[in-house]
Amino acid sequence: MRVLVAEDEKGLADIIGTGLRKARMAVDVVYDGDAALERAMTNDYDVIVLDRDLPEIHGDDVCRRLMEAQVPARIIMLTAAGDLWSKVEGLSLGSDDYLAKPFDFPELVARIRALARRVPARLQPVLQMAGITLDPAYHQVHRNGRYVALSPKEFTVLEVFMRSGGSVVSVEDLLEKAWDENVDYFTNSVRVTVATLRKKLGPPPVIHTVIGAGYRLVDPGHGAPSGSG
Repeated sequence: MRVLVAEDEKGLADIIGTGLRKARMAVDVVYDGDAALERAMTNDYDVIVLDRDLPEIHGDDVCRRLMEAQVPARIIMLTAAGDLWSKVEGLSLGSDDYLAKPFDFPELVARIRALARRVPARLQPVLQMAGITLDPAYHQVHRNGRYVALSPKEFTVLEVFMRSGGSVVSVEDLLEKAWDENVDYFTNSVRVTVATLRKKLGPPPVIHTVIGAGYRLVDPGHGAPSGSG
């Protein structure tokens, strides 16, 4: 799950970001409405945690513009105003949920997960390739009928490979799509995750390394591509 946190109180924003990452979410954090709008229009987020009183561009205007642009991410508004009228006004702008400060962090996590489950427009059909079946809705993977238990990161990486349709996926692409913006681009996380994923999928290998380019998912029945292994 990828989440954007837009909160002008930097201390709170960073605490939220750290906590959500510990909850196995990929999180980007911004501190004003201009950056929030730019990120939300550029990246694919499942949920946006949007403070209502953002500087530069007010949170209300950010929400309104995202609705006009038909951005599919679900929005949960944060605000210090917890009265009924403020909640009604926030929801009328197009937000999907509304949480007054101060709040209990476990409640925020629960609300984010609940919103992420309510994104039918973004759910893709079951993916099938190389004997692998990946169901994004139920977060399940099978290979040749055998259930494969994957971590959230491994699942996301495999989904990126399968959506590529056999095209080469670079390490940079994987870092952008399966990790958040705080990842160290010199990390070996991609190599380790791919190695673990290969092991879990079992033989014959379907994820091939394309030297100098990245990785690709190959149907073993069609043989390995040239220059890969």
